[in-house]
Amino acid sequence: MNDEKKAAEWHGAKMDFKESMSYGDYLGLDQILTAQHPLSPNHNELLFIIQHQTSELWIKLMLHELQAVREQIRKDELPPAFKMLARVARIMDQLVHAWDVLATMTPPEYTAIRPYLGASSGFQSFQYRELEFILGNKNANMLAVHQVTPEHHALLERELHAPSLYDEAVRLLARSGLPVSEARLNADPTKPTVHDDSVLAAWLEVYRDPEHHWALYELAEKLVDMETAFRTWRFRHVSTVERIIGFKTGTGGTAGVSYLRKMLDVVLFPELFALRTAL
Repeated sequence: MNDEKKAAEWHGAKMDFKESMSYGDYLGLDQILTAQHPLSPNHNELLFIIQHQTSELWIKLMLHELQAVREQIRKDELPPAFKMLARVARIMDQLVHAWDVLATMTPPEYTAIRPYLGASSGFQSFQYRELEFILGNKNANMLAVHQVTPEHHALLERELHAPSLYDEAVRLLARSGLPVSEARLNADPTKPTVHDDSVLAAWLEVYRDPEHHWALYELAEKLVDMETAFRTWRFRHVSTVERIIGFKTGTGGTAGVSYLRKMLDVVLFPELFALRTAL
């Protein structure tokens, strides 16, 4: 009994949670820690499941941040957006290092669980598709993958037609008095971002006189930092997939590594990288 009393008094820590919320209650740990359901008898499947589940949680946080960033830019409130963009870049760093863990899975270990995956694939992640859309890599054809889940399809349909985060940054350039063409300002939001000479000229003006355009200058660098982190994440993805399955077709029917390599060529904020050459 004396030992129990000492335990209860350990640095004043609360020990009885019969009538109050505990750490596990707040985080919903019962639901999270019982959400892994391996289908194969293979030891390594749990790693595969947790890798992808935690990635989806990080993507959920990125979407939370980027939706807020877009709204802050729309309202010309840039300081909070800077903090959120920096956070997103660091989240992407976390996702990059997550591939290091999955890369410990060898080809025979993955081969043992692959038959149990069916046609499931990260290509079907609605959150990743929403992330691509909010960053400006729009593709209406991708909605077909999500028809089976009406709420996901509706969410992506809305995001497809919404201005991307970069669209809002370009509109901010125009509101700041920099010359952006009407064609770019009225561009079809359902199409992917393409290079525009007037936007390049506007960003060049910012970079040639950063003291006069400091907020826009900082926004541009935060966007470049985020896209650089995103490119690194994509590169580690393709490198890990090649290491584990080589050039086999993906479980979802994509060309696997060949498809992922094509995605490395996607540039989200084209003028922000083109200006490096033009300066």
